[in-house]
Amino acid sequence: MRTVEVVAYDDRWPEMFREEAAKIREAVGGAVRDIHHIGSTSVPGMAAKPILDILVEVDRIESVDARCSRMESLGYEARGENGIPGRRYFCKGGDKRTHHVHVFQQGSDEVIRLLAFRDYLMAHPAEAAAYRDLKRRLAERFPADIAAYVAGKDAFVKALEQRALAWWNARRDSEKYGIDEKRG
Repeated sequence: MRTVEVVAYDDRWPEMFREEAAKIREAVGGAVRDIHHIGSTSVPGMAAKPILDILVEVDRIESVDARCSRMESLGYEARGENGIPGRRYFCKGGDKRTHHVHVFQQGSDEVIRLLAFRDYLMAHPAEAAAYRDLKRRLAERFPADIAAYVAGKDAFVKALEQRALAWWNARRDSEKYGIDEKRG
């Protein structure tokens, strides 16, 4: 049975990500375009479930299918799309999960959504603190019910994602058109 544990930020998470990313890059090979640390463990100071979320961008999503056995040799379980079209999902650790790997084709809207969410939390400490506090409350309330924990975050996360995407797009537009955000 999966339990819900939210822990304080661990300074080792970035290095653990780098080590695992190198293994994944070797396993998936030339299809990899980029690998990103995402999720709460990627946000300095953020409390999180101690599970590293890793985003892998590949040139063609189908290229990953032929490499599932390589991911399995690293201890991952292949779960196919697992509810998100165009994704290949891998998890490690069984009921005591240690890693989630989300593979998308480069340029996917899902890649933008995940990176925007991460970067927004890094740039908005008050939003990150509100998210952290919610996760802690839910973990205390539902320590043995991962589904209730996830459901409890759903509305908050969806609203946060919308703000993150708006912020991401505004930044992209300001860079594209050379707008100084401080001057408008």
